Amino acid sequence: MVSDKSKLGFYLLLMPLLLWLVTLIILPHIGLFFVSISEKVGVREYETGFGNYAVFFNEPLYWRTFARTAFMSIFTTVLTLLLGFPIAYYIAKLTRGRAKTTLFLMCLIPFWVSELVRTFGWMILLRETGVLSSFLQYTGVIDGPVEFLYNDGAIMVGLVYTSILFMIVPLVTTLDSLDDSLIEAGYDLGGSGWSILREIVIPHAMPGIVSGCIVVFMLSLGNYLTPILLGGKDSLWFTGLIYTQFITRFNWELGSAFGFLLLGLSSTIVFLGLKLSRQSLSGTMGR
Repeated sequence: MVSDKSKLGFYLLLMPLLLWLVTLIILPHIGLFFVSISEKVGVREYETGFGNYAVFFNEPLYWRTFARTAFMSIFTTVLTLLLGFPIAYYIAKLTRGRAKTTLFLMCLIPFWVSELVRTFGWMILLRETGVLSSFLQYTGVIDGPVEFLYNDGAIMVGLVYTSILFMIVPLVTTLDSLDDSLIEAGYDLGGSGWSILREIVIPHAMPGIVSGCIVVFMLSLGNYLTPILLGGKDSLWFTGLIYTQFITRFNWELGSAFGFLLLGLSSTIVFLGLKLSRQSLSGTMGR
């Protein structure tokens, strides 16, 4: 009797999650897939086919933007890992008590405001009449105002800034569980800082590294706001093309095909990343 009540309680708790997954994730994606394979042949006349996918491969602008978005998202993930790992290690292993809480809180504070406000903050800093250009002119480094916005560097800065917390949090959690005595034993046995990092710290932190990379890569690949605002209207980000097809051209069929191509790209790269790192999705997401 007690077992039956426990199972009933478990299913009742699971019900909101299942409803959310089915109604907001699974059913819309099924509908979107059927829209993506609908080819318009006349006024309100459609045929089933993969013509929308063929449009993507036949138009160089589309697949070049697709490849560019994938490359920049991977580069953003690598850069975020290189910047986030030392910060996470310092918080997890080199600080204690209130200092640790304060540093972690300082990482969280910028995310109390929306992504739009944070991105506008970078626009104020990087624009032609912004803080950075004015400071460089004041110090004599440059003679006139310089526009730091609307280029790949500005996009990269914005993407790293908006996603670095999602790299730091899983890394701090994973590194916290690393026993300090293992590191001390490594030094006692004559290991260098680099060898301890390579043989002890990184293998232990690998689940956190992989989960952080997956989240950051997904956020960068699907980001629309930051590339458009910091990169300008010619930023050529694939989510911008999807937006254009849905909202500007009302071509839902091609926009849906683009959306599934982006989903396939993200799934493929995450799968390859898990294989290369020899991690499992359940193992990394469970940390």
